[in-house]
Amino acid sequence: MKYLLLVSLVILSVSCRNNYSPKPRGYFRIDLPTKEFEAFPYAFPYSFEVPVYGDFIPDTRALSQPYWANIAFPDFNAYLHLTYKSIRSRQHLESLLGDAHTFVSRHIPKASGIETELIIDPHRRVFGQLFYIKGQDVASSVQFFVTDSVENFLRGSLYFNVVPNNDSLAPVIEFLRQDVQHLIHTLRWE
Repeated sequence: MKYLLLVSLVILSVSCRNNYSPKPRGYFRIDLPTKEFEAFPYAFPYSFEVPVYGDFIPDTRALSQPYWANIAFPDFNAYLHLTYKSIRSRQHLESLLGDAHTFVSRHIPKASGIETELIIDPHRRVFGQLFYIKGQDVASSVQFFVTDSVENFLRGSLYFNVVPNNDSLAPVIEFLRQDVQHLIHTLRWE
């Protein structure tokens, strides 16, 4: 009996230790919608197919210029900011191209890498680049510009209305990157 009591006390004292081990931080599961697109609803100098889960909103701020717009993705708290410029001259095009590359290069200090996809479609007169900026704290992971090299220039940047944590946003960033690629591949100059 004494032996059983002693063993019970030893087991009880060993089992009552506080063996706390911290659990890793978890993130909410993100349900991605089915990809579906609809026709562009406005008379702009450009058109493309818009995701049905995105809201195309013309930019009406005081500082905005004609044909600037946003595609809001309310389910992801994100938007794709689109800026359009009419090309006035060769020098103006060079300036716009320089600005587009400057906006991308501003992310270099936080970026761990930048993937570039060239866009060359002579049939639709669409030429440009798509940038996928990798990194934990990068503010805009997807940027692009497209032009017909003569009259039209369109630049886009994807932003989230949250503090950047691109590791947890990675599935959404990739999902919206595919939408940007679809936008570019369906782009038409009007």
